[in-house]
Amino acid sequence: MAEGRTILRVDSGVDHGKSVSRQLADRLMEGLVGDGDVVIERDISDGLPYLDSQWHAAAFGGPDPAALALSEDLTDELLAADELVLVAPVYNLSVPAPLKCWIDHVVREGRTYRFTEDGVEGMVTSVSRAWVVTASGGTPIGGPYDFNTTYLTTILGVIGIFDVRVVGAHSTKFRGQGALDEAHRTMDEHLAAIAGA
Repeated sequence: MAEGRTILRVDSGVDHGKSVSRQLADRLMEGLVGDGDVVIERDISDGLPYLDSQWHAAAFGGPDPAALALSEDLTDELLAADELVLVAPVYNLSVPAPLKCWIDHVVREGRTYRFTEDGVEGMVTSVSRAWVVTASGGTPIGGPYDFNTTYLTTILGVIGIFDVRVVGAHSTKFRGQGALDEAHRTMDEHLAAIAGA
């Protein structure tokens, strides 16, 4: 793997000491981070401000640019990254609310996507690969009720990130260690493929 990359890790699920998604992400980072790499860690699990009328006005040229300060910081972090790790456990079939809020802050017309005659074009060209690290108690990842990984893969594509690797331990309440073992195998396969590329 190339050296000198910037890896942005965004944690969105509650850190309650037994978080499977955080444990998986920790192991993934061990395999991803090399000599000379810079890691930016952004833990948003305590929440982010929701978009409001002041934010909207500022985003479209309004008089109060200070309303965009946090959004600018979050977007700058994303645009500075070479690789993105989204730690996104399944909450009620979908993503944690703080992660949806982070997405609303960084998916911005003119900064991370634009409209063209051919449709929407992503502008995040620096991020070569994204990881969605997830876990669920009962929702099968990739199944018909998984509105977590399908949404994240789609919205990342909107901003120009198309290489999205999903590492998930699903239905842990029913599958136990088997779910973790499967997630570790998937992770190892992805890391081996990247190392051999």
